[in-house]
Amino acid sequence: MGERPRDAGPRNVSPRDVGPEPPAPRDPRVAEWSVRISRVLSRFLKAVSGHWLVLANLFMGLYVGLPILSPILYHLGHPGAGGVIQTLLRPFCHQRPERSFFLFGQQVVYSYDELAAHLGQEFVPARYIGGPEIGYKVAMCERDVAIYGMMLLAGLLFWFVRNRLRPLRAKEFGLLILPMAVDGLGQLIGLWTSTWASRVLTGSLFGLAAVWLVYPYLQEGMTGVHQEMTEALAKDGGGHAD
Repeated sequence: MGERPRDAGPRNVSPRDVGPEPPAPRDPRVAEWSVRISRVLSRFLKAVSGHWLVLANLFMGLYVGLPILSPILYHLGHPGAGGVIQTLLRPFCHQRPERSFFLFGQQVVYSYDELAAHLGQEFVPARYIGGPEIGYKVAMCERDVAIYGMMLLAGLLFWFVRNRLRPLRAKEFGLLILPMAVDGLGQLIGLWTSTWASRVLTGSLFGLAAVWLVYPYLQEGMTGVHQEMTEALAKDGGGHAD
């Protein structure tokens, strides 16, 4: 009979023989903070999606209200504050005085020639603000005031039809913005000089078209987000399924 083989000692063990290492225990503090952050974000998204129209109207009211506040501040003797608003809005609008409204003066609008005659010179500074006699310039041109003013008005009216108004089709949107494109292009190439009335009319149509196109899609999307966040918070115990 042969001898039993002696023990050859420990053999090399492959990682496959051992198997995967067990995952490291998760720090309970990390898990707790992850849940808290998730709940905060969910509540934030729920609040924004549930009140997006109010937020949009507040923003639009601020954006169209600040330019009007500027001449009011000038008139009340606060040129520094009024000038700050003019400067802040300068990157977003040309603010040319012959294409802007004036408040607290002899007229609401002035042509370039009328402004030049008042100044007693041929050249009218592009950043001319006005004065006590002529009035103080609104810090946004007439067309922009019409665009954003109409967007604010349309946004307020959208509240009553938000769940049943269909968005504009592309052709309908094009027809509503076409007048502004024609009016602006014609003036740009020198075919005519637009008037304050044409700027207000075409700007208003553009603002209406923008809201009519975008807001119904926003309403649909925000409704879905609000429902998802409500259900997620209800499952997590961090909110109510309302």
